[in-house]
Amino acid sequence: MTTKVTDGPSRRADIAVIHGRFQPLHVGHLEYLLAGKRTCRLLVVGITNPDPESIMPESTDPARGLCSSNPCTFYERYLMLEEALVEAQVPRSEFRIVPFPHGRPHLLSHYAPADALYLLTIYDEWGEAKLERFQRLNLATYVMWRRSAKVTSGSKIRSMIVGGDSQWEKLVPPAVARVIHEQGIDHRLRDAND
Repeated sequence: MTTKVTDGPSRRADIAVIHGRFQPLHVGHLEYLLAGKRTCRLLVVGITNPDPESIMPESTDPARGLCSSNPCTFYERYLMLEEALVEAQVPRSEFRIVPFPHGRPHLLSHYAPADALYLLTIYDEWGEAKLERFQRLNLATYVMWRRSAKVTSGSKIRSMIVGGDSQWEKLVPPAVARVIHEQGIDHRLRDAND
């Protein structure tokens, strides 16, 4: 298969793969996920850094490998994704959620279909590095957009939770706020910083 970066899919893909850490999932992630869903019939959502053993240092984004940057478990992020997508009225039959060990690219085909369309958004050097990594794997890619700034970030939301700023709830889908409270993620973040 020839790797191809296009301005847009020429037709709706059968299966597309999208990925993120989702620490936690926020409104910018939801925009990304819903844009990705519009490109395909079935969206496979990969959760990167699914466990501590899969986290690898990334020179273009050193903070992504820190324990403090990865406080939510795979299961908690799975719940966030599932609940947010259902709340956004994406039928459960039209998405799958899988581990996505991006730091070990040779393993990706064990978790997501290699013949799918791999979706990305690019904001910085890390986005460019991911695109290059997918190209080296000969995956069909589609860059949905390139922007200079993100809507928000997981680190900002985590800092707000730790600082007791309740405005963080406005930066995540309502379903995600519920998961954060139900799973005690907010208390765990605060306790870890006491």
